[in-house]
Amino acid sequence: MANEHTAAEERSRHQRHEGPQKHIISFILSIILTVIAFSAVAAGEVNETFTYIILIGMAIIQVFVQMAFWMHMKDRGHVFPIFGILMGVCVVFTIVIMAEYWVWW
Repeated sequence: MANEHTAAEERSRHQRHEGPQKHIISFILSIILTVIAFSAVAAGEVNETFTYIILIGMAIIQVFVQMAFWMHMKDRGHVFPIFGILMGVCVVFTIVIMAEYWVWW
């Protein structure tokens, strides 16, 4: 009976431990995204609007990579923090839109 209990604990512990592979891949992906954004800015011949689009796109992808792999938001049990982040994003977008509307009024 004790062997069954320790085997189940070992399997559970092994399933929770991801290992460094995913962290290394996400770190390399973060570096690549940063290099792409830096290259878009460093290349002065690129259209300014296109540069902004690249920067915003790379930033959004970077946020998802950071949240999924470094903050472990992809795992179970993170519904409340994700809900809080989404509510914060909604509040920020509302504030920005209302500020723009107020300035243009």
